[in-house]
Amino acid sequence: MSLNIYHLASVLQAPIISEKSTIAAEKNNRFVFKVQKNATKKQVKSAVELMFKVEVDSVQVLNVKGKQKKIWRLIRTTI
Repeated sequence: MSLNIYHLASVLQAPIISEKSTIAAEKNNRFVFKVQKNATKKQVKSAVELMFKVEVDSVQVLNVKGKQKKIWRLIRTTI
């Protein structure tokens, strides 16, 4: 196997299983995956076609930022 096939295999990290993605799969035949941040649409399309032996019509990519976490520190005073 060539290095390109190994790279494409690592592009897809995990399927996203949620209520919204399940409804999209049932109604519109769309599937949702978590992919590498630096992956292009062409790489995602090639990876899905390689892994699942299907023909991909189009790819939509969404960059999701993580939530900001608030850090509260307790200030103790001694009397």
